[in-house]
Amino acid sequence: MKIRKRSNLVHRKTHGKLENPLKSPLIVALDVDDDHRALQLADELHDLVGAFKLGPRLVQRYGSSLSLALAQRAPLFIDCKFFDIPSTMEAAIRASFAVGATLATVHALAGREALATVARVEKELNQERPFKVLAVTILTSWDQNSLPKNFQPLSIADHVKDLGQMAVGEGLTGLVCSPEELSIFSEQGLFLVTPGIRFDSATNKDDQKRTVGPREALRRGASALVVGRPIVQAPNPRVAAMDCSVAMWGVKS
Repeated sequence: MKIRKRSNLVHRKTHGKLENPLKSPLIVALDVDDDHRALQLADELHDLVGAFKLGPRLVQRYGSSLSLALAQRAPLFIDCKFFDIPSTMEAAIRASFAVGATLATVHALAGREALATVARVEKELNQERPFKVLAVTILTSWDQNSLPKNFQPLSIADHVKDLGQMAVGEGLTGLVCSPEELSIFSEQGLFLVTPGIRFDSATNKDDQKRTVGPREALRRGASALVVGRPIVQAPNPRVAAMDCSVAMWGVKS
């Protein structure tokens, strides 16, 4: 099977800012509980993916040793959605970079001062190697009915737009949003990471509510797609990753 990749996804820069540090838009979320399983998946998939995403379930258990090991196999995305006072968020971003992260998330709800702080740190760290801070807007597990009460006067799209614009206004150029909100930002030259990706034929969305298939997400303007359970829980994760690439580009085997 020949998987087609877009050559303009490699270290492309716009106005001096790194737009996309990944060789492929496919980010595999290592949604497992065991470091040996995570490394096994990384060894099996590293040539097919743009990055591996590591969340709190593994970071809390295994810390820097696993992060450093994964970063040797492919770009590392540390997704802990840091949400704290500015100095703590700065320290967390620096720590993520120190253990090999190419991407790391903060929550836009932390506010302007925190976002401006991490944007300054991102610019500094990019002098050493490609690194991008992504501002998370509204989780893809939320829909309008499950928004906290104080959020409900506005629609999810309005919240995503306001949070995203605030992050961009403070100097960040990377956002995380669901496929449904990609059109809000798709013409702004941003690096847009989209979770909640399910294969077009999948009927089980798990706890994700705002989902689409891989090819549709790219068509709407996503720069990178996060896929977890459809790959890591598949009987053959490598075949599932290949199928995801086929679904992205419409390439037939």
